Amino acid sequence: MTKLLPTSTAGSLPKPAWIAEPEKLWSPWKLEGAALAEGKQDALRLTLAEQQRAGIDIVSDGEQTRQHFVTTFIEHLEGVDFEKRETVQIRKRYDASVPTVVGAVSRERPVFVEDARFFRKLTDGPIKWALPGPMTMIDTLYDAHYKSREKLAWEFAKILNQEAKELEAAGIDIIQFDEPAFNVFFEDVQDWGIAALERAIDGLKCETAVHICYGYGIKANTDWKKTLGSEWRQYEETFPKLQASNIDMVSLECHNSHVPLELIELIRGKKVMVGAIDVATSTIETPEDVADTLRKALRYVDADKLYPCTNCGMTPLARNVARGKLEALSAGAAIVRQELEAV
Repeated sequence: MTKLLPTSTAGSLPKPAWIAEPEKLWSPWKLEGAALAEGKQDALRLTLAEQQRAGIDIVSDGEQTRQHFVTTFIEHLEGVDFEKRETVQIRKRYDASVPTVVGAVSRERPVFVEDARFFRKLTDGPIKWALPGPMTMIDTLYDAHYKSREKLAWEFAKILNQEAKELEAAGIDIIQFDEPAFNVFFEDVQDWGIAALERAIDGLKCETAVHICYGYGIKANTDWKKTLGSEWRQYEETFPKLQASNIDMVSLECHNSHVPLELIELIRGKKVMVGAIDVATSTIETPEDVADTLRKALRYVDADKLYPCTNCGMTPLARNVARGKLEALSAGAAIVRQELEAV
């Protein structure tokens, strides 16, 4: 994209109340059958209009057609039994009842491709589409078949690559892989995590991104972040290897976090989606708040590679709050853009 400091969102946006209960993770659908299919398309129209009205340059589907950023994708795959459940520890933080991998995993049909084709018809502008990353996918399952985190991740990487290629063919400009697990399993990231991610992007001609956050929406994530001290240096473990990878863009959280911004220097040369909006609070940033975060980030990333973004998804927020935050993101980016262009 040629525009300086193009804005985007990291992931989900609030759903309208008529399709799912607002401000709630895992909210069940309020509609069924054909009405649900139509409702999802209406939600896509609405989230696009709200992003455009707020001045977001690179729009997304806001994950309007899925209940969860990981599970919805897995639900469409073969080899995973959602009735057979086991308790596992998610990202070393909390126990959860999860589905079981009972056989070879495979993708018999596209998951989000029809949604992407529909969304592509609604706008001529650039679109970013998020998929779960291989490492984060395996961390939400009990593996009774492969019995190897690496083997299962590799199989998921191949499946994600199939989906990503069809999304690219449907007209998606940027495909983002969400890997919050990269902030936890550092040895796995080094040994095979980034290699699995590169398998997922193999052969893609569109731009690719990885989003690495600290987790939101539940108490276990909030409690874990309280244990990390005054400086969150987890990115220091993964950025050097990501810098050498084929991933085009890295999305990270900055505003109101304890991430030392100088860590961005470790991915110099990559495009950086700088999280300038805090999704853990309903307080709406001012444009100057956003501009201040972007100015600080510009010490470590070239202006033509800085993409103002949100810290993470905004499903748990009220729609009016999310709208206000998107407007602040656009206005703050505009302030810094003017400053840069005046030089």
